[in-house]
Amino acid sequence: MVDRGRKWVNVERRFVHRRSPINGEVELMFFMGQFYHNLDDKGRLTVPALYRDRLNADGCILMQGFDSNLLLITTSHFEQLSQKVNRLSLTDSSARLLRRVIFSTAQQLLLDKNGRILLPNFLRQHAGIENEAVVIGAGHYIEIWSPEKWSNQSQQIENIQEFADIFSELDLSIE
Repeated sequence: MVDRGRKWVNVERRFVHRRSPINGEVELMFFMGQFYHNLDDKGRLTVPALYRDRLNADGCILMQGFDSNLLLITTSHFEQLSQKVNRLSLTDSSARLLRRVIFSTAQQLLLDKNGRILLPNFLRQHAGIENEAVVIGAGHYIEIWSPEKWSNQSQQIENIQEFADIFSELDLSIE
């Protein structure tokens, strides 16, 4: 029994963590969880400690989200996103709008020695963030919400049955 438990933990760790190609240390593969943090007087937000190594190793980009929130994405994932966006036709008005949303709001950031990032005023205004923010892991990226807007989003999550039909159309099969 004990061996089975130990093996399960090892499988779980392999899924959630990986060895860094840079220094060989175990690092977070996916961003997960919810964290509430206050902003300081300069508009700096403390990034959860669990996320810092990954963001420091790869660099990060902050940009406007699609749900009146902010997205914090690693530089490598932003490069993948930008390649896809840049392949879209210049003659497509939706593609041009998407380019403007992504590239005009994107800010390359560095975490300071205390693990904080500066949220530019125009992005804070977009997300309605004043003194407090909710930082949530969303897989390959992080979302930053005002507490009020996250509360509305949380209510939708709690009423998951309403969205069951919509989710059933998505291919969420695990191979």
